[in-house]
Amino acid sequence: MKQDKVLSLIGLATKAGNIASGEFSTEKAVKEGKASLVIVALDASDNTKKMFTNMCTFYNVPICFYELKTELGHAMGKEIRASLAVIDKGFADAIIKKLDTKVE
Repeated sequence: MKQDKVLSLIGLATKAGNIASGEFSTEKAVKEGKASLVIVALDASDNTKKMFTNMCTFYNVPICFYELKTELGHAMGKEIRASLAVIDKGFADAIIKKLDTKVE
């Protein structure tokens, strides 16, 4: 049940224009200091996971690994998404509260 709420929040944040999705846009949001939370799909490549883990650690942005690429994509109305950045702090905090997994 919690998973549905997280995906719903991602959908709402997308409609509100508070999501940067895709590897390039996510990386840009983190480096510009706009990202409040980064979510990487569990089935993303090891290279992608390592890159975002290192980047988020360096820029002090919370990161979590959640759901599959198709699930993240469908929540946003897209095909697949391996990574996304939540820009809005309010949405990021709400998503973190709903997550079962540990946020780093």
